[in-house]
Amino acid sequence: MISKSIPSLLTLGNLCLGVLSILLVFNDYSGMAAIMIIIGMLIDGIDGRVARALNAQSEFGKELDSLADIITFGVAPAFIMYVVALQDVAPAISWIVTALFPICGALRLARFNVKASAPGSFTGLPIPAAGCILATVALFKEDVAPLVFIVTSIVLALLMVSNIRYPSFKGIGIPRKTLWIVPIIIVIALVVGILFEEHLSKVFFIPLILYALYGVKKSLNRRMKRKKRETQEEEQSEKHA
Repeated sequence: MISKSIPSLLTLGNLCLGVLSILLVFNDYSGMAAIMIIIGMLIDGIDGRVARALNAQSEFGKELDSLADIITFGVAPAFIMYVVALQDVAPAISWIVTALFPICGALRLARFNVKASAPGSFTGLPIPAAGCILATVALFKEDVAPLVFIVTSIVLALLMVSNIRYPSFKGIGIPRKTLWIVPIIIVIALVVGILFEEHLSKVFFIPLILYALYGVKKSLNRRMKRKKRETQEEEQSEKHA
């Protein structure tokens, strides 16, 4: 059935945006390249929900989604960062930093495919969020030193392969009867992205970086509570000894 192919077509659209993003940044359209990745994140969030609404989930779709994600949110953002901010940095550093991000992204996706996370959460920063942060932060080249970009890229790469838990919004589905609105949303996103390229890409940076920091904060809070509980248990044990 044609309907069963719709989720895969959306995933391929995400992949096409990733390739287009790479072509754009190498032709000096870095802002538009970042917009392609942001729209890719939108489509990536839709394709799985469409698959569930149509009861069209499959192992093929799952693997295709991961392959598309590594291009759109791993390779493309790394190229944006390199072209925009790291070309003047020593090759020994810039090449390693550029390669590290998609490598960690691939590890993150592989772990996601074989290891289940706790309900309602992801283990490690999701690669779409990491990729969009990297692509948008590169647009601040005029205001930030290269060292900041290097550190940001490394930190995002490590967050992807970390055990830090991040909230998942997969529980928010799309009713089957409202699927007709999906192509309209994508077209509107493309039009708005093209019209407001310069400002929109930077605006998305704010909620995305807050999402990344939220996971770190919650992880630190859990560790502090666990350490406090362990300390209290040790004190009680010493009192009864």
